[in-house]
Order: sequence, then C-alpha cells, then structure tokens
Amino acid sequence: MQNSDIFTTIHTTYNSFTNTEKKVADQIIKNRTEVIYMSITDLADRCGVGESSIFRFCKTLGFKGYQEFKIAMAHSLNSEEEAPQIDKEILRNDSLEDLTAKVKNTNISALDETHSLINYANLDKAVSLLVAAERIRFFGVGASLITAMEGYNKFLRITGKSEFTVDQHLQAMTASLMTERDVAVIISYSGSTKDTIEVARAVKEAGAKTICITRFVKSPLTAYSDITLLCGANEGPLQGGSLSAKIAQLYLLDVLYFEYFKRTFDISAANKEKTAKAVVEKLL
Repeated sequence: MQNSDIFTTIHTTYNSFTNTEKKVADQIIKNRTEVIYMSITDLADRCGVGESSIFRFCKTLGFKGYQEFKIAMAHSLNSEEEAPQIDKEILRNDSLEDLTAKVKNTNISALDETHSLINYANLDKAVSLLVAAERIRFFGVGASLITAMEGYNKFLRITGKSEFTVDQHLQAMTASLMTERDVAVIISYSGSTKDTIEVARAVKEAGAKTICITRFVKSPLTAYSDITLLCGANEGPLQGGSLSAKIAQLYLLDVLYFEYFKRTFDISAANKEKTAKAVVEKLL
C-alpha cells in the first residue's frame, strides 16, 4: 500500500477505525483542503474530540505524528490537482450523455485506485503460491460468487487444478477437505460476509494457503488471509454488487492469471489450446 495516497489509505482502513477515528476520518475526507492548514487543536475542535484522538488516528495510519500526516496530505492533494478531475456522482437530472460519462469515470477510478494499492511483493507471493499449488479453489458468495466463478473460468482454460463450487454448503465442505498443498482464492468486497469467513476459517484449519481479494486492510476475513490483495472501489450500503467493485476485482484476477501464464508458459499454452479446441465445435 506504499504507493497509495492518504485518502485511499483512509478508505481502505475505514472499517477498522474506532467510532472516534471515523469522526476524524469523515472530517478529513469532507474538508481535505481546509485540514491541511489546521493545527492539531483546530482539527480536534472541528471533530469534537481530544488532541490525543487526532494523534492516535495518525498513528493508526502509520505516521509518527500529526505533522507527518499533514505532509502526506499535502502530497496527496498535489497529486489530485495535477490529475484530471473525474466527476462520478450520478444525479437524477443527469442527461444520458452525463450518465454514461460518469459510469465510465467511476470504473476508471476503481481501476486506477486498485493499481495504486498493489503491493508487488504480495502479488509475487500470490502467484508463486498458485504456481506451486496442487489445487486452486475459488470462493465467494453473493455478488462475489460471480467474480469467483470468473476467476475459476479464467484459470480453467490453462490449468486443470482450478476448482469452484456454487453452493455455500458445498463450499464449506470442500474448504474443510483442502490440504497444505492447496490454495484458496477468496473474494469478498467487505470481508465481513459470514459464509465467506467460515470458509476462510475452514481453509486455515485445513492447512491450505489463502489469497483474499477485498476492499479493506483489516476485516474478519483478512484475519485468516495469508496474502491480501486490495481492490480500490468505493461501494456504499445501497450499492452492493456494483460493477466498479467487480471490475476492480477482475482486474486483480487478470493480473494473477497473466503472471501465472508467464511463469508456466509451456504447459499453460498447451492447455489453452486444448480447452479452446474442446469448445470450438460449439460455435457456428
């Protein structure tokens, strides 16, 4: 996450904040251009908290103190000013032209933020686990079930060790039968879905490795994750299953797929030809 700006860091860490920290985060996001000129006392008064709460908030984000936090904010604001502003909020009175542009901008923003969140060391480890795995099982429920199925479909074209089950009960059972030679790819935007957490727990107890694709750094799911890959799409409580979140997740799956293909080129290329031939007669 070292490549992301401070506002992206706040978004990806938000669900692990205390109520007091959320009050501070909300003020910073809402008044970002004002906060950079505020003293720690000014910000504390604006948030209705003590100065020590502001200091703890900065420490939670990995900064030594408030001044270092403000320096990071200044860099992030400068980057925003240099980048073209993207209008994404959809309004009831938007024209069809405005609507199509905003949907496009939302998806582009999700991809850009996901790219900025990539931890290349974690990405490299994730691909190494997939290459060495005896079986790769994809898990997800709800909207993430569709993304998990896409991951399964993608990898099935180049390796016979890709596996997937739709039913949640069957997912739980197959997770419990995994071994230390297997890898689970678990997809969940919130990281707080009960069925997904139970699967992750079963995978961990079975001794298999877990790669999680999720939005937040800390969640009940990431507690069971060996490697966490963050997707950068903001999704409100009334936006469950948004395509921008799915696009961000699919982007990470695509990166994993292509790097896996590169590292296992000979066998993957041969398998891709076989699977293509298997369905060619289905086409007119």
